Amino acid sequence: MTQKKFRMDMWFGVTLILLALYAVFLLFPMGNLFKMAFYDGEHFTMKYFVEFFTKPYYTSTIANSFKVSIAATVVSLVVGVSMGYLYAVYEIKLAKTVRMCVILATMSAPFVGAYAWILLMGRNGAITVFLQSLFPNVEIPSIYGFGGILLVFTTQLFPLVFLYITGAMSKMDNSLMEASVSMGVTGLKRFFKVIVPLIMPSILASGLLVFIRALSDFGTPLLLGEGYRTFPVTLYNEFVGEVSQNKGFASAIGIVAIVITCVIYIIQNIATAKTSFAMSALNPVPKKKPKGIAGVLVHLYIYIVTGISILPQVYVAYCSFRNTSGQLYVDGYSFQSYREMFGKLGSSVVNTIKIPVISLAFILVFAVLIAYISVRRRNPLTGAVDMISMIPYIIPGTVVGIAMVSSFNRPPLILTATTAIMIISLVIRRLPYTIRSSVATLQQIPLSIEEAAISLGSSKLKTFIRITVPMMSSGIIAGAILSWVTLVTELSTAIFLYTARTQTLTVAIYTQIVRGHYGVASAMATLLTGITIVSMIIFNIVSPDGDVTL
Repeated sequence: MTQKKFRMDMWFGVTLILLALYAVFLLFPMGNLFKMAFYDGEHFTMKYFVEFFTKPYYTSTIANSFKVSIAATVVSLVVGVSMGYLYAVYEIKLAKTVRMCVILATMSAPFVGAYAWILLMGRNGAITVFLQSLFPNVEIPSIYGFGGILLVFTTQLFPLVFLYITGAMSKMDNSLMEASVSMGVTGLKRFFKVIVPLIMPSILASGLLVFIRALSDFGTPLLLGEGYRTFPVTLYNEFVGEVSQNKGFASAIGIVAIVITCVIYIIQNIATAKTSFAMSALNPVPKKKPKGIAGVLVHLYIYIVTGISILPQVYVAYCSFRNTSGQLYVDGYSFQSYREMFGKLGSSVVNTIKIPVISLAFILVFAVLIAYISVRRRNPLTGAVDMISMIPYIIPGTVVGIAMVSSFNRPPLILTATTAIMIISLVIRRLPYTIRSSVATLQQIPLSIEEAAISLGSSKLKTFIRITVPMMSSGIIAGAILSWVTLVTELSTAIFLYTARTQTLTVAIYTQIVRGHYGVASAMATLLTGITIVSMIIFNIVSPDGDVTL
């Protein structure tokens, strides 16, 4: 769409207000982060960066993050592409259930999956104990370190690839398949020669998204890493003081994280743009019934992968009803953990509803406004708002948390240790989901409808409120539900900003795990999973295509 000239009207004022808010609550904290990284209080310096890149202790964390992120991306692509292809081509029994479980796996908090795998394959995990009883002289592989992080990342992130691939396959025209058959290209040859090139944009987009998420993930390597140190965990340790309290050095690490993730995001957009093309499924590829051994193998593969991905949530729910004694699970079942959760940590449950609800209200307002000016009032200023709004989606949540707590702990604006800073950070972090969903919907609404309403005497504001917004409702609601799920599962930013009064379930789960209160942690994680399930059911009703990615 061509850019329009500036018009001094209501929408110009809205654009300026949005720019001002982003300037105060995003650009200023990011600028302050750069200041702390390059200024030691007296003059410009590069000493923090020199220290980081000259010490193997720190540079090894980047190498470790890249190693595990690349491995997770490769494995997720293999699993996600193969599963997505089989799901799209064959009639799978319980297909909707499979899809729901896969979506739940990727929308759940990553560290909950890490905690569940500790319960399953930790030193005293259920699977570990079982295997040791069968093979007493065999060393059981450890869940800690590179292998455990890779397992959790894969089960958490391959669903993103699956969703991208099934979406791309649904847009593929069957005439292409028929043409390949007529030319003698069938089986695996057709898959690699025809199908893979057609879905390559989705493969690249999902692969790079998996890489970014794995690279910036905080909770999983924090719980499972032990000696395997990753970049986000180092950033956390440097800032909170487990290793040191050098805020300038921690800020420099944050800048490195911003550069890495931005470069990867740019590569993603360039690669996707070069390989992208429009596909229109005038004659969609019909699904066929898998027969014989092939049918058994297809269903077995899909069910096993789905089962492994959802196993953490199921096992945590099971453990939430077990009796505990300290860090140990004992015989018997009860609601002991739930009673303790609501008795001692009930405020965390309340905060998990209250803070995201308030945040979501702001997200809805801002998303609708940003989507409208980005689509209907395209100009350099609205383009700047749209671009700035995507920054928190790109950079790690730990960096946003550090920038927030460092910038608003002194006059003129003291927000540290308040509910307000939690809400502001959550709005900034999760706003892009609703923006992109709203933009996608608005682009499908003809401008002529609004013009017709105005020509009939309706004001621009009245047209926007009573006609445009209701027509955008499906995209707004779908995006809002996704924002909501990410709000209630947020950890990387909240862990820097919370207090005893503003602690949410995610932070409470993490603290309970660290303290060894596994029963309460399981109960909280189960409640969080329940919230996610209800949210995703509503999402599937509102958005039947199941598009959950940006």
